[in-house]
Amino acid sequence: MARALLIVDVQNDFTEGGALGVRGGAAVADGVTRYLRAHPHFYDLVMASRDWHDPDGSNGGHFADGLPDYVDTWPRHCVAGSPGAEYHPALDTSLIDVHVRKGQGVPAYSLFEGTTDEGTSSGEALADRGVTEVDVVGIATDHCVRASALDAIAHGLHVRVITDLIAGVAVDPSAAALAEMARQGGELVPSASIAVA
Repeated sequence: MARALLIVDVQNDFTEGGALGVRGGAAVADGVTRYLRAHPHFYDLVMASRDWHDPDGSNGGHFADGLPDYVDTWPRHCVAGSPGAEYHPALDTSLIDVHVRKGQGVPAYSLFEGTTDEGTSSGEALADRGVTEVDVVGIATDHCVRASALDAIAHGLHVRVITDLIAGVAVDPSAAALAEMARQGGELVPSASIAVA
């Protein structure tokens, strides 16, 4: 039995000043780094996802041809190899064990829709390491954090969402997303309440 931290999409385009910047995104990047540095041996695995969209085409309709509806279609963001697709500089990438890329040519919200640098699915990579429990942090609460947490639950994992290490696009949808995660069996906890051995 192993425990993993899942860091969802802490990227420049999802933080302040980015193409789809979320208020509080930079604070999440800094907070996750401080949290991991304070508890260096708590997790058996740290996995982080990034949107990594193709530069050409609409990525399966994910990029809007005209005005985005911000539900199914979006402005261009996190284009592979661009500064916007990189991790926020406050996130210490030396603390990450496994990197996941998602959304290459298709819409993708959940970390579980991505693959590792070695081409393994996220779910397989976690299973290969015997992970049974995951804590979820990142951006955005009402989109990719929600999708990742719900997929983790669907994969049979025990899920905790660390509520002070996430940031959402909007207040009401974020609250609804957290309520949905809790209904599906996820725990909502502040980082200070996590017992660290």
